[in-house]
Amino acid sequence: MKRTVTQKIGSAEVSIITDGVFRFTPDLFPETPEAHLAALLDSQGAGEIETNFNAVVIRNSGRVILLDAGPRDLFGADCGFLHDGLTEIGVTPDQVDTLVATHLHPDHVAGMITPDGAAVFANATLHVPDVERSFWSDDSKFQGALAGIADWAKLAQAVLAAYGERLESFGDGREVAPGVRAVALPGHTPGHMGWRLDSEGASLMHVGDIVHAPALQIADPDVAISFDLDMATACTTRKRLLDQLASDGTLFTGGHFLHPAFNRVTRKGQGYALEPGA
Repeated sequence: MKRTVTQKIGSAEVSIITDGVFRFTPDLFPETPEAHLAALLDSQGAGEIETNFNAVVIRNSGRVILLDAGPRDLFGADCGFLHDGLTEIGVTPDQVDTLVATHLHPDHVAGMITPDGAAVFANATLHVPDVERSFWSDDSKFQGALAGIADWAKLAQAVLAAYGERLESFGDGREVAPGVRAVALPGHTPGHMGWRLDSEGASLMHVGDIVHAPALQIADPDVAISFDLDMATACTTRKRLLDQLASDGTLFTGGHFLHPAFNRVTRKGQGYALEPGA
């Protein structure tokens, strides 16, 4: 199975790695009637709620930048193929000089460390959104309603500890790598960020986790998923960004789009539709 797709964005070579695949159950969309979910799937010709776990490699001006790193072994045998993807594009872990986390959920950062907590990318500096770093580092947050994600916080803290002095924080609008600028996308997690690559007049937007289930949330961006800490704000962000992308035609990708994951979006009815990006 081919796990990567590569495209030139200006002078940059961008590869999207499909680290793994997963299927969601309807209960993860608690504010949407199951009949509506079924109708959306039927309209897309889909039988299941499919998602991917994606990582992105940007090679430009001698730099090798990895944005997110997948869930490693945390989601079963259908995931954890980051290293296969890197091998496919001819990149070794020691060549990665820059790591960027859109946020600190397990399916984006577990692949940055080994099961025993060692850094996988020995020569990389890890860049993490500043609000995200603060939130997941505070154990007092993970009580009461958030007690169920305390293990996620422990994993996030292990990733931060593994990179130690090679850890930097960034905020909205900050250039995290050459030509790569952070874009705040609130709602999913407190410091959730996307990013935008601009190179020689060409652009690529990474929309982070504003979409988890493309067959549902593109056609109806009001469909909320329980992984969003603030579902209402996440819906607002999703609708705003999809409208912007439909208006300006920018090529985009994200953490959970299905292979090949380079997309453009158009308006369709009350929602939107994806078109292959090129």
